Amino acid sequence: MRHKLLSNHNPVGYLYSLPWILNFVIFILFPMGMSLFYSFTDFDLLSSPKWIGLDNFVRMFTRDKYYMLAVKTTLHYVVWAVPVRLITALLIATLLSGKHKLVSIYRTAMYIPSIIGNSVAMAITWRYLFGYDGAVNQLLMSLGLLTDKIGWITNPKFAAGTLIILSGWQFGSAMLIFLAGIKNIPGTYYEAAIVDGANPVQRYLHITLPMLSPVILYNVIMGIISAFMIFTQCMLITGGGPMRLTTYYNYYLYQQAFVNFDMGYASAMAWVMLVVIAAITALIFKFSGKWVYYEAEG
Repeated sequence: MRHKLLSNHNPVGYLYSLPWILNFVIFILFPMGMSLFYSFTDFDLLSSPKWIGLDNFVRMFTRDKYYMLAVKTTLHYVVWAVPVRLITALLIATLLSGKHKLVSIYRTAMYIPSIIGNSVAMAITWRYLFGYDGAVNQLLMSLGLLTDKIGWITNPKFAAGTLIILSGWQFGSAMLIFLAGIKNIPGTYYEAAIVDGANPVQRYLHITLPMLSPVILYNVIMGIISAFMIFTQCMLITGGGPMRLTTYYNYYLYQQAFVNFDMGYASAMAWVMLVVIAAITALIFKFSGKWVYYEAEG
């Protein structure tokens, strides 16, 4: 009887799940399958794809002199942008975790940059701020820190740094997750530590950080994925320059696909990125057991 009731309800469950299933198949699974097929073809978006096997991948690592430059610049960005963003988010979350007046307003204000940070308007604003006649130069000169204006987005020494600073400014999402993690740490741990004579720094290092380690792991992985996907900022702020030093992987992929109309090569690049991100994520998970503390496991 119970089996009959469950079987009668199955069609209803599938019906409710149908929108998600259709969305997954049509907009995720099918495009991924076509992209994988195109990665083994010569496809210019205008004519039929021609099967060329592994030639796109061979070209990527042996004949394309700009490909490895895009890889190096992207890795440089990831190595700097992810720690800057996470450290900023953790510090702000720590400051906002206490009971202060108007703390909810402060949290909202700190989260706003993450809402608008990836927008076209924010990228254009950032370009004007760091432009030759922008507010950053004006401020530094008024403070006596500069004697002459600097082209922040055109100077090879500083262009990548402006994008890294923008990434650090977009700490809101990570901050909220850190804040939720801090709020979930039992207060009894801190009370016991105070009784034992632990000072605030010791309590933070030996209670807060270990208890936050699963949250840190999550934010690290999401931060790495987000950093690898950088596109709007380098396209609108620096245009990939100067000297291609901000032509990051995703932007170079876009150029191959929609400027050079080499969709087959761009698809191969996309799959290499997927494999690299998956491998980095797997390595992080593999070694996370040495520094991530799960309360359920003791």
